[in-house]
Amino acid sequence: MVLVLSESWATTQSSFAEAATWFVCTVPEGRRGRWDQVALGEWTVRDLVGHTSRALLTVETYLTKGAATVDVESGVDYFGLVLASIGDPVAVAERGRDAGAELGPDFAEAVAAIADRVLTAVRAADPDVLVGTPVGGMRLIDYLPTRTFELTVHTCDLAGALGQPLEVPESAGLQSLELVAGLAARAGQVGALLHAATGRRNLPAAFTVL
Repeated sequence: MVLVLSESWATTQSSFAEAATWFVCTVPEGRRGRWDQVALGEWTVRDLVGHTSRALLTVETYLTKGAATVDVESGVDYFGLVLASIGDPVAVAERGRDAGAELGPDFAEAVAAIADRVLTAVRAADPDVLVGTPVGGMRLIDYLPTRTFELTVHTCDLAGALGQPLEVPESAGLQSLELVAGLAARAGQVGALLHAATGRRNLPAAFTVL
């Protein structure tokens, strides 16, 4: 069974823009920041910001690449394929470090410029344009929620590392939770998630829908 998230293009764009803006606002400003403190696992703040910026840059890259056919029909399918083929933790960690280094000395300025460029491209794009992801062609309207999810989750990580409140934008948060629900359904984890969300039972150790 294919699980397809139904979202209007206006809502999809708005959610992505909210997540991108929150990320931009959370990145520490100035050339002297807390870049080298531990943020998430083996990642420093610098690495985490670099990894999160890839949620913007991949939209730009895959729009440019394009695709001839629709091979992946939903964000749920996308994550399943990614985790099965290119989700090696070592490679992901290295890409994050490389992306952080490429941002240069002023992270806030670099991230803001990337976000502005990508949001402009998304606003001008047709929702049905095909993007060339590493696991196959997707419609932009189906791919973009995966980027909203990545931006939202990792901005939560960044805010937590910096001691900032988790003030997740509403539309971005709702779309991210909708994707989580789809992933939980595919993984057979709906019961555990519902029990935890309604205060009935704690989640098992190391619980994840990914």
